Amino acid sequence: MNEIVDRAQALASESFIASTGPGGQNVNKVATAVQLRLDCYALRLSPPVFARLRELAGSRMTSRGELVLTARRFRTQEANRADARERLAELLEEAQKLPEKRAKSRLNRIGKEQRLKGKKLRGNVKAGRGKVSFD
Repeated sequence: MNEIVDRAQALASESFIASTGPGGQNVNKVATAVQLRLDCYALRLSPPVFARLRELAGSRMTSRGELVLTARRFRTQEANRADARERLAELLEEAQKLPEKRAKSRLNRIGKEQRLKGKKLRGNVKAGRGKVSFD
């Protein structure tokens, strides 16, 4: 699991962009926000893991399979850089987790009969709600 994260960290490219929010004039002068880009096809992920990653990433993944994370939470480049790399690692680790299979609920004969009786009762109530005809 960690080798994929390490490979992703090595393949990721960073660019620094102007940030928004608090910071006074520093925001206007220094590019503190980090935009991290990663070509997910270069990671050679298995198809189910790639599908989960695409679903988790949502709009952060481009149509060409490039993952774009923007970190601008902090006021320094280094803190934003660490934040972006941490979020990338979390996203990849979450994509590698297998979803838990849902256990089928088991009903006994009495439970099934009660459920069907309840459905029949609701059907009769709803059938009585139709238009009234004066024949």
